[in-house]
Amino acid sequence: MGASVDLNVADDGDESNYRPMADINITPMVDVMLVLLIIFMVAAPLMVAGVPVELPKTTAPRVGQSKKPMVVTLTPEGRMQIRDEFVDRGTLIPRLREIRASEGDAVVYVRGDTKAAYGDVMELLTLVGESGYARVSLLAKSQTKSAAPAQP
Repeated sequence: MGASVDLNVADDGDESNYRPMADINITPMVDVMLVLLIIFMVAAPLMVAGVPVELPKTTAPRVGQSKKPMVVTLTPEGRMQIRDEFVDRGTLIPRLREIRASEGDAVVYVRGDTKAAYGDVMELLTLVGESGYARVSLLAKSQTKSAAPAQP
């Protein structure tokens, strides 16, 4: 804020012509705010880095080591496969329960060939659910737009 004097009025020593400036000049305030904004935008990523700390070394095994993903596959011939091991319908549930008991609960990825019947894939999903796995995900190959089939 400031005051101004009208310089165009003749100065006869009379201060009755003095009028304070009643407008708020926000231009300097905007300039200061923009400078502060730029400073904080530059400084913010530097504050995330934290303090460099030399961590101690240990021989303990890592917690949560990556496990081999649980993939159950239905081949075009209708055969079922757990990871790399072929199983028949009768031994699928006991084998999945065995793996779940030793490795714990995980997401089961179900892959079904496009030539496999829809009912067979649904049966496989039912068997996986009966074995105790609660999280099941269906795998599919992503299709590019150029390879998309023509719509009739």
